Amino acid sequence: MSDPTARSGTRLTRRLTHLYVGLALYGASSALLVRAGLGLEPWGVLHQGLSERTGISIGVVSIIVGAVVLLLWIPIRQRPGLGTVSNVFAVGIAMDGTLALVPDVHGLGAQIPMTAAGIVLNGVATGLYISARFGPGPRDGLMTGLNRLTGRSIRLVRTAIEVAVVVTGFLLGGSLGAGTVLYALAIGPLAQFFLRVFDLSTPGARSAADTGPSPREAILPR
Repeated sequence: MSDPTARSGTRLTRRLTHLYVGLALYGASSALLVRAGLGLEPWGVLHQGLSERTGISIGVVSIIVGAVVLLLWIPIRQRPGLGTVSNVFAVGIAMDGTLALVPDVHGLGAQIPMTAAGIVLNGVATGLYISARFGPGPRDGLMTGLNRLTGRSIRLVRTAIEVAVVVTGFLLGGSLGAGTVLYALAIGPLAQFFLRVFDLSTPGARSAADTGPSPREAILPR
């Protein structure tokens, strides 16, 4: 007869592995998009624009923005989880670390494959991170909180936030291009696919410690 405590410990270990590997890969994928130079994901455009204006590394900017967004949870009464707080720090650290190792590439022959790799890796990271179910990222928590507060649809709230983020980032000097469009079109299907690949749930086995949505309910971890 199997030991329920051992099963629970094994599952927690797997969830933590999914969480931190996913966050690290998310930061790495964002760095690849920076090095490819064909356009970043929406929040990446803002982070890069702020980095250009302030001289602070893009990873540190990501941490600062994440912390500021997390503070906005207070008036909308959102509760952070381990994944939320970890997201603020781990993604930015992984991003700066990857940028230190990977050089810029030049010419479409190198830029296109690196952009594609960054987007696919972002999908893998999304599947890993969300499947851990340790709470939403700070940016998604802002979105779901505003959805609850205003009664507007998730789609409308997310679109409004990301349009504002992209426009602001572009005006600040962030990279907006074909990679941004490709990311927007591809990340949904990729995330859905990798959520199924990395799903840790079993019928009736969801732990009381699970604080995030199930894979079918999940949204992107930003």
